[in-house]
Amino acid sequence: MKNLSKNYINGQWQDWSGDTIDVHEAATGEVIARVPSSGRAEMEQAIAAADAAFADWSESSLETRIKVLEQLHAGLKERAGDIAEAVCREVGMPLKLSGIIQAGLPATVTKTYLKMLPDYPFTEQSGNSEVQYAPVGVVGCITPWNYPLHQVILKIVPALAAGCTVVLKPSEIAPQSAYILAEILDATDLPKGVFNLVCGLGQTVGDTLIKHPAVRMVSFTGSTRTGHLIAHAAADDFKRIALEMGGKSASVILPDADLAAAVKGTVTNCLQNSGQTCTALTRMLVPADRHDEACELAAAVMAKMTLGNPLDEATRLGPLASAQQRDRVVEYIRLGIEEGATLVTGGPDAPEGLEQGYFVKPTVFGHVKPDARIAQEEIFGPVLCVIPYRDEAEAVRIANGTAYGLSGAVWSADAAKAKQVAGKLRTGQVFVNGGAFNPLAPFGGFGHSGIGREFGKWGLEEFLEVRSLQL
Repeated sequence: MKNLSKNYINGQWQDWSGDTIDVHEAATGEVIARVPSSGRAEMEQAIAAADAAFADWSESSLETRIKVLEQLHAGLKERAGDIAEAVCREVGMPLKLSGIIQAGLPATVTKTYLKMLPDYPFTEQSGNSEVQYAPVGVVGCITPWNYPLHQVILKIVPALAAGCTVVLKPSEIAPQSAYILAEILDATDLPKGVFNLVCGLGQTVGDTLIKHPAVRMVSFTGSTRTGHLIAHAAADDFKRIALEMGGKSASVILPDADLAAAVKGTVTNCLQNSGQTCTALTRMLVPADRHDEACELAAAVMAKMTLGNPLDEATRLGPLASAQQRDRVVEYIRLGIEEGATLVTGGPDAPEGLEQGYFVKPTVFGHVKPDARIAQEEIFGPVLCVIPYRDEAEAVRIANGTAYGLSGAVWSADAAKAKQVAGKLRTGQVFVNGGAFNPLAPFGGFGHSGIGREFGKWGLEEFLEVRSLQL
């Protein structure tokens, strides 16, 4: 078991002797680490350090910032194995996939900013004005457990590139990769106080971070409920906010689509990270006359998803990240049955032989009504709702018929038709016929899915204020 009873404040590791929080292994439920349950004083100390460091860092040269990010990128590559295993154990993503996504994507994102920054116009001319893009100030970052390092990197890399200083509160459920990140940054040329890490509970350290007057921006990824609280708290002090929250994304399979390919693509996306993905395609919309066939195809794809310990090479689907999340998903599966949806495969019982740990059977519901709770609320587990529709107009209405708007998909044999329908979806991104994810494209949501964008130049601009000099 790892003892991580420390915070990283003002360029130093500070030991913690107070209460701690247990970190559990998703596959076994065993305690694998302990982290601080820090208090307001520790968070206030970190904020003070970031505030003191801002003046110099905000005026540092772009070359200085790029050098630090190059060192960070090298460190992420060097520690990729440690990151992949830590997230695999905490979150439940199979180890090979964790290496590609949980460890690989943070390095990829960092590299995209290294390529972009030399040519980014931090100043530009508009008539007789010089327009300058200035760092917003001290940024409070609050990050989730499902992609624990990736979501941190999406915030701190553009924030540091912009000239902001950072205080990070990682998820206490999956904190180990944040500690690895702090170790990497500690070995770079980053000045003390520019990056700080404080671990603890949201109601204490998180509350202090979002309400502190020295914090000029809060960047948050997590539940819509918590995002709602952050938005209200930030409004009292007119803080900048960037919120990336929940989703209930629809995969619209048009009548002329290759049904088998579309179903396979949808199910694979739905089950990524055991469904613990905000962009998961959890509603599959199919023509009513092909509903039963689509359900059979979905069940067949799920049957090939071997459940097991994510450290095992044969495992294709791991557990959920916590007992709380497992119980939440199981309750939604029971709710789906109570609501009258057809249970095609899966169910609420623990998978045979996997009673230990936080495992849930991958589940398909058919004949789901568009207004059912399992079709409206984010479940965050391996649960797919198959919803029949009569015509294209109804499909679009159903797809747009939730409070969310983070992702979606459209499948059609006619590429132009697929693109046309995709343009009608009220969502931040749409995968058209299985198009690849692009880390240079803006990412974020409509409606209750969020405010602001991440990735690429859009992610950088979230951390910049605009100033004009009239010459």
